[in-house]
Amino acid sequence: MSPSLFHLSLLLLLPFGLTAYAATVTYDWSISWVTANPDNALARPVIGINQQWPLPHLIASVGDRVIVNVANQLGNQSTSLHFHGLFQNGTTHMDGPVGVTQCAIPPGGRFTYNFTIDQAGTYWYHSHVRGQYPDGLRGALIVHDPESPYKDQYDEELVLTLSDWYHSQMPPLIDRFLSYANPTGAEPVPEAALFNDTQNLKVRVQPGKTYLIRMINMAAFAAQYLWFEGHTMRIVEVDGVYTEPKDADMIYMTAAQRYSVLLTMRNDTDTNFAFVGSMDQDLFDQVPPSLNPNVTGWLVYDETKDLPKPTLIDEFTPIDDFTLVPHDGEKLFENVDYSFNLDVKMDNLGDGANYAFFNDITYMKQKVPTLYTALTTGTDTTNALVYGINTNPYILKKDDVVEIIVNNDDPGKHPFHLHGHNFQVVTRSEEDGGFFNGSTPHNFPAVPMKRDVVMVKPNGNIVLRFKADNPDKSIPSNSQNNSTLSTDMVLAVHVSGSSIVISNGMSSTMIEAPEELQKNLKIPDDHMKVCVDDNVPTAGNAAGNTKDFLDLTGQVQPPAPIPAGYGMGELGPSELARLSKAE
Repeated sequence: MSPSLFHLSLLLLLPFGLTAYAATVTYDWSISWVTANPDNALARPVIGINQQWPLPHLIASVGDRVIVNVANQLGNQSTSLHFHGLFQNGTTHMDGPVGVTQCAIPPGGRFTYNFTIDQAGTYWYHSHVRGQYPDGLRGALIVHDPESPYKDQYDEELVLTLSDWYHSQMPPLIDRFLSYANPTGAEPVPEAALFNDTQNLKVRVQPGKTYLIRMINMAAFAAQYLWFEGHTMRIVEVDGVYTEPKDADMIYMTAAQRYSVLLTMRNDTDTNFAFVGSMDQDLFDQVPPSLNPNVTGWLVYDETKDLPKPTLIDEFTPIDDFTLVPHDGEKLFENVDYSFNLDVKMDNLGDGANYAFFNDITYMKQKVPTLYTALTTGTDTTNALVYGINTNPYILKKDDVVEIIVNNDDPGKHPFHLHGHNFQVVTRSEEDGGFFNGSTPHNFPAVPMKRDVVMVKPNGNIVLRFKADNPDKSIPSNSQNNSTLSTDMVLAVHVSGSSIVISNGMSSTMIEAPEELQKNLKIPDDHMKVCVDDNVPTAGNAAGNTKDFLDLTGQVQPPAPIPAGYGMGELGPSELARLSKAE
């Protein structure tokens, strides 16, 4: 078997006629450094699991209890795992964002993730520590569904991951990104695109068979266009949401989005066919002349025949995901209880670096993880102030219909991700659509598209709705509590959870039904231990104050703003060094 074929993951179908029983699926993972060279251009350290990279798939079925025992053997970095797209109903402390639902797992530390999955679909897991998933700590998470509406329409399953690849490791790359030497905030451009963490991927297929292909964009930054020459995709799932079938010749996947498509093979073996991923170069401030934005794979009908070069295309014409209709027919949430804006902009602060802002606030991780603040601030838990001024906190009431209006005052494309829920995408403007005007009549869809990662177009807007009903959803019998914390609702600028651009502050925290959290949630001992080992306080407000929860003295602050009357070019190194310190 060739190396490229080795990376292809074939998931065998379960006998759907048999009764499915929930199981406990246990993974013992040692996280450590290994060496890899996925684009055959540079061997470099990457983060592996059990001394292997690419990483193993995490596979379960609906109703299964999943236990992941993590041992951090990196030696020089802390870590965590986030299970992207899982609602973590009743197990919000297993969600993974460091500084929000847990403390980081320090070198030598151990940590157990223990949760039950009641969602079917295509997800992924990745580190939620600065810089680590582009350095390799990312993998597919597949949840099988014996009751899938499409279970009888395909013969086999395949997993196809898309990603971008950097030759530099993330910590120094992020430091350069968030630097006065990069005042425009230009994101680093990747060196290559990958399929299944390799290139020149060959996928053996059989004539006449239909494959369910689960596609996941695990990129640090780059969205990709994707198409299969000579074949038509039939979309049946996005981000864990079954959709009514819709044909597509090309799709556009922002980082962190997932699609499942049915792909039926031709009935002959005369020709092999290329499939192509092409990074969206509109995202790059400057395109290096040496960059090849494309990655090519092949549907191999006959290994004795040539692998044809992809056909050049005149333009990218992907399907509009706004037109997809959820299979469950969930109607538009019409009576909104709580609506707020998140206005996006990019600007420089006094350290010379370019930051992202929601409503003129750039997110700063606080001294106490948000979940622990919610659990330890008594009746003040419903006061947004205790979570820190610089976390963009919003308190959500149980069962409220929440509307988020994202206005993108920036010429870039920005995806957004919600933990704990899917968005209903109520409306999305075209490019240069400006801020949303609620007084203008809008033709909202009766059954809107929904998913957990959505993209707002340059200088445009998007309106999202969801119901804060996570405590009321079907709760697995072994759940320890019946509420959730929807945290880090918007995790990044270009990529939901991106280790590259989350560091520049585009994040907001939503705390859902915190009183219920206090009644029902107990943090496990091993979770508390990593906080103790890392000297992170586990009680009090964002500043660690346990006596006066409304006193935020000492909370983590962003760099000071540029002084009035100064331009970026007028600040010397000494002024930048002084202003880079928090006020």
